[in-house]
Amino acid sequence: MRFLIVRTEIRTAADTDIAAAWAGGVRLRDETSAPEPRRQVVHAEDRDAALLLARALSSVGAVRAGRHRVKVLPISDLDTAHPYHRDGG
Repeated sequence: MRFLIVRTEIRTAADTDIAAAWAGGVRLRDETSAPEPRRQVVHAEDRDAALLLARALSSVGAVRAGRHRVKVLPISDLDTAHPYHRDGG
């Protein structure tokens, strides 16, 4: 299985948006319809390589400071309409 390792910017949310989402029982963020802005994207062919790359990206200062986050996504099982889907062999 292939994996996509993505470093994204964390979108800030206003306190009123958080309170409204909590009160309404809805999600504050929906990554499938509005993904966070990407800063860096790396591909890996197996899970161990993906986790090693994610660990390396997690050492970036912006991630450690809480301004960015690192996500590991399996891409062979994703629908072609998914925002992180990659076409090709």
